[in-house]
Amino acid sequence: MERRTEDSRAQRHGQVRNPLQEQDLWRRCPLGKIPVMAATSTAIRLRQGLAGILLLGAFGVALGLASGARLEPADFTFNNGSEVQTLDPATITGVPEGRVVRSLFEGLVVKHPKTLVPEPGMAESWTISEDGLTYQFRIRDTARWSNGDPVTAHDFEWSWQRLLTPLTGANYAEQLFYVEGAHEYYLSLADSDAPDLEWSTVGIRAVDDSTLHVQLKSPTAFFLDLCGFYPLFPVNRGNIESAQRDFPGTWKLEWVRSDKIVTNGPYVVESRRVNDRIRLRKNELYWDADKVAFNSIDVLAIEKETTMFNLYHTGECDMVDHVDSKVADILMQREDFNPAPYMGTYFYRVNVTEPPYDNVLLRRALNLSIPRKTIVEEIERMGQVPAYSLVPPVLADYTPVECDHEDLDRARALLAEAGYPDGKGLPPVEIHYNSSDAHKSIAEVIGDTWRRELGVTVKLRNEEWKVYLDTQNTLRYQLSRSSWIGDYVDAFTFLDMFVSGRGNNKTGWANAEYDALIQQATLEPDNTKRVAILQSAERILMDQLPILPIYYYVDKNIVAPRLGGFEANALDEHFPKHWYWMDDAELAAKREHLPPGKKLVDPHGPPNGQYSPAEMRRRAAAEGSNR
Repeated sequence: MERRTEDSRAQRHGQVRNPLQEQDLWRRCPLGKIPVMAATSTAIRLRQGLAGILLLGAFGVALGLASGARLEPADFTFNNGSEVQTLDPATITGVPEGRVVRSLFEGLVVKHPKTLVPEPGMAESWTISEDGLTYQFRIRDTARWSNGDPVTAHDFEWSWQRLLTPLTGANYAEQLFYVEGAHEYYLSLADSDAPDLEWSTVGIRAVDDSTLHVQLKSPTAFFLDLCGFYPLFPVNRGNIESAQRDFPGTWKLEWVRSDKIVTNGPYVVESRRVNDRIRLRKNELYWDADKVAFNSIDVLAIEKETTMFNLYHTGECDMVDHVDSKVADILMQREDFNPAPYMGTYFYRVNVTEPPYDNVLLRRALNLSIPRKTIVEEIERMGQVPAYSLVPPVLADYTPVECDHEDLDRARALLAEAGYPDGKGLPPVEIHYNSSDAHKSIAEVIGDTWRRELGVTVKLRNEEWKVYLDTQNTLRYQLSRSSWIGDYVDAFTFLDMFVSGRGNNKTGWANAEYDALIQQATLEPDNTKRVAILQSAERILMDQLPILPIYYYVDKNIVAPRLGGFEANALDEHFPKHWYWMDDAELAAKREHLPPGKKLVDPHGPPNGQYSPAEMRRRAAAEGSNR
């Protein structure tokens, strides 16, 4: 856990560091000029004035803004929902960013598209010691960066050291705390009064170009899964350092320009139009390029659900990530829409650092009066289930611990006990959310219920994605719409988020007993005991309620029927390297297995298909042998 010094707390809350301290941290940084992608402080934003307002536009230009030029249609187009804020694997936290980064970069392992079981990626093989503490990865000889440089074990060591450097601003640095010495190293750099620890104390070492040695502090069942999670993807050191040298004032934007970013995944960035699309181009130097079917993919940034669906309906988009629940009855009959439960929870964060929300009685009263059934049945309407825990009930070995269910009489009693009988004396409750018809509808229903049943005045605050994220990160909200999609198939991916000071906590909540339980679970090798410890931690979370669970997700993707290689899975993660267009014969075979009553729709895509080069050769050979 992060040391709760005044300095580190100020950093988390977006306050300004003493400039001398800032300089000292740069001096102490073992990597030299490590990229800093942390949220800009309030004071710095004020000093920047108009420049700060133009940041998103600058980012768009940096990625290769092609304003006004007409693009040829891509082989495949999907909607990503929101404008991507960064392409730095170390600093992203949002689902939209993750979708793009998984196409651009690749870790030591990749996930099977259906089972999510780790498979060889940049590492062609690995060994694990009998005690589960030592991992040795063999980097494949054919691994290349998009600039032609070999991908080496040193790239991973440097990138992981960067992740563990506080100035990088990585919210997921803790995903390496399972490594021997990693947490201690991070803390030594985060605390200006602590002596720096040498990198050699950390159990991460490139033995040579092809061999990465990793020493864990305790057996971690999901460590291989983490190796396929985007914060642990490598970045090209030369790419970043040249941007720092050539563009000292804007390098954080420059290294991700479409003409500069160096990637190692199946695709590269070709261009970007802000609030329109990112054009991805097949990376011909990717080690598995022969199996990648699509030469180009467009990633759209459209938040309005009706617009998404209209583009899909007209064939201008081949997949949308969610749809307006108002058309649920129609969609459920179609072959291209098959929602399924997955590891995701929709909830409200509560800023517990300021009154009156530091009062747990108030938080409990609000929780007891959330109309969850109304939300899932009248707003979402696609099989969502009311949530009373953070961890979704989809894990075979974990039973979530629930908070109290709806009880309006008890809610009123708790509100009075908190000092606000019938809502009197309580300042207006502000619900903060990002632009979306569904988020707005949910906030309205909750607000109406609180007004009617508790006498509470409610205000709604809507912000576009970038501003919304900044508001949440800097704790400038009261209640904020949020969600969490599991990063790997384990309850730990939800519960470790709320350790004191964690970047993804974003509530200001801190509980020493909770922190100790999460740490204990980290070190417990017996899974049955580990699960029990995690349940004890979730019990504290659901009692103290720094978050208010609302419902468990279902995936709501509408996918062109002709798309092959797209698989439903527990994390709703999908991998464009596997996608292709079926030909008419394969589409017809797929349709034979549809449930009765499913309505056929426009399949999109070329009737003759678009298979990977390797598959095309196999099919041609098979066809020739049959003649």
